[in-house]
Amino acid sequence: MPMIEMNNVSKWYGRFQVLAECSTQVEKGEVIVVCGPSGSGKSTLIKCVNGLEPFQQGEILVNSISVGDPKTNLPKLRARVGMVFQHFELFPHMSITENLSIAQVKVLGRGKDEARERGLKLLDRVGLRAQADKFPGQLSGGQQQRVAIARALSMDPICMLFDEPTSALDPEMINEVLDVMVELAQEGMTMMVVTHEMGFARKVAHRVIFMDQGRIVEDDKKEAFFGSPRSERAQQFLSKILHH
Repeated sequence: MPMIEMNNVSKWYGRFQVLAECSTQVEKGEVIVVCGPSGSGKSTLIKCVNGLEPFQQGEILVNSISVGDPKTNLPKLRARVGMVFQHFELFPHMSITENLSIAQVKVLGRGKDEARERGLKLLDRVGLRAQADKFPGQLSGGQQQRVAIARALSMDPICMLFDEPTSALDPEMINEVLDVMVELAQEGMTMMVVTHEMGFARKVAHRVIFMDQGRIVEDDKKEAFFGSPRSERAQQFLSKILHH
C-alpha cells in the first residue's frame, strides 16, 4: 500500500475551486516535490493530506486511514504525520526544549524526562544542542526552522509534509534547513515538499508534481520533469525559475 494516496480530490472556497480532481500516490520512502506558480493549490493540497484543510470531494488515505472519513480520529493521525510550515509556528514563551517536549507529553503520553531526552537527541541531529535552553526569539530564522523540523520528528512520524519551509528565510539560512531535509530524505523518510528550491528537487526528489490552477498538470520522475516537461505551462515555469 502507498503511504499517501489521493484520488480525485477537489476543494472549494465558496464558489472558487482551489483543487480540481487531484490524484497521486506517494510510496513509503519516496520524496515528492510539489511546485508551481503562486496560487496553484500546492499548499492546500498538502494541508488536505493531514486534514488541516477539509476537502469536499475525493478520497485521501494515509497509511490506509481515510482522512475525510468523519469516523477517523484526525488528531491521532496528525500526530503521526509531521508538518513543517513556512513560519516555524513555535511557541514563543517556551524554551526550545519545551517546544520539543510538549506534544510528546500531551499527545503521545510520554514522561517529561523521556520527552526531553528525545528532544535533545533531535536537537543534536539538527545541530542545535547548544540552543536547548534558549527561546525561539533568540534564534535565527534558519535555526527556528530546524527546531520546527526536530519538533515534527520528535513525534516519530510515518511521513513528513513541508509547506515552503525555506520561503521565509534569508538566502544564507536556506541551505542549513535544506541540508537537514536532504539528510532526512537520504535516510528514507517519506516526504511531500512544497518548494521552489529546484536544486533540492534535483538532488533528492524521486518525483516532481507540477500544479497550475488547482490541477496536477504533471506528475513525473524528476529526470523527465527537468529534462523534458510535457506541458507548455511547466516549460514556461521552469524557464523562469531555472534561469535566475
